[in-house]
Amino acid sequence: MPRLCLLALLCTLLLTPAVQAAQYSSEKGPLQVDQMAGGLEHPWALAFLPDGQGMLITERPGRLRLLADGQLSGPLGGLPKVFARGQGGLLDVALSPQFAADRLVYLSYAEAGDDGQAGTAVGRGRLSADLRRLEDFRVIFRQQPKLSTGIHFGSRLVFDRDGHLFIALGENNQRPTAQDLDKLQGKLVRLYPDGRVPEDNPFVGRQGARPEIWSYGHRNQQGAALNPWTGRLWTHEHGPRGGDEINIPEPGRNYGWPLATHGINYSFLPIPEARGKTVEGTEPPHYVWEKSPAISGMAFYDAGRFPAWQHSLFIGALVDRCLIRLELDGDRIVHEERLLEDLDTRIRDVRQGPDGYLYLLTDETDGKLLRLGLAPRE
Repeated sequence: MPRLCLLALLCTLLLTPAVQAAQYSSEKGPLQVDQMAGGLEHPWALAFLPDGQGMLITERPGRLRLLADGQLSGPLGGLPKVFARGQGGLLDVALSPQFAADRLVYLSYAEAGDDGQAGTAVGRGRLSADLRRLEDFRVIFRQQPKLSTGIHFGSRLVFDRDGHLFIALGENNQRPTAQDLDKLQGKLVRLYPDGRVPEDNPFVGRQGARPEIWSYGHRNQQGAALNPWTGRLWTHEHGPRGGDEINIPEPGRNYGWPLATHGINYSFLPIPEARGKTVEGTEPPHYVWEKSPAISGMAFYDAGRFPAWQHSLFIGALVDRCLIRLELDGDRIVHEERLLEDLDTRIRDVRQGPDGYLYLLTDETDGKLLRLGLAPRE
């Protein structure tokens, strides 16, 4: 066989999905789902490396893996020790905006304290030239105090257009702390990439308030993404029994939890601190689900590959076991569609790939990476 033909065959084999594509229906036409990888233990997040080098995938027990040329690597070295209990472990991953020059990879994870409780931490390390380890990993942020026994860590990492790092946090299931400005539970935090606090953060210089805080009154934020058309950050968070919500956080604003909520306790009793669905001095949600889908992951779609998806926002659902597509008119959400309900799997993360497809992670012991697109019409 000629050498060029052999190389083409090898590339085709390496890039072939692990299983045959399956098709599902949607309002915009049939969907095509390809499994790109399996054998992931509760994968939580992914980030695409530039220049076709593949993608980094976190697994909650504390592993970071590289998927490249259809092959899943072993765990990369140089990672911090994580608090892998309950919802805790290795969580989000994001690349530095200057990754081509500095090769810095940011990770969020649950970190244990001296008393056995935990909080969310964020650190960064340099991806080695051979793609096998993070070098010189250093913590740049710690959620203080550490109050979690294993739940409500958040967390998502997003860089804005000015290079600020936003960290979306949970309230460790300690409800009142989301309103306490001297604590970092239930907050959206804004930092410089090295962990320094920007002087124009809303609570800088205010006595009794943490200067890292951008907004507060959040419950358990597991989705955040930058709107590509406006440059504004959108976040979403789990409600209790009902009241999952999307917000467009403004500096210094209070987003209500637990004073204002559309949900009730898992015991079916009211939230003890709640005063109603709306409370003076707090911001109403931009969008709310009265029945909680248990949302996780968020991706705006602005690629050219599938024009029918333009100006859509995609969000994973854990309890409702589907992918939610929201149609946008500016910032207004004008329509909701549920996708992949027949797939019947918990979707933890969703990202738009550089090829214009959507990539989904399923939250399972044998978790999978799926590629989603609109199937060609016959």
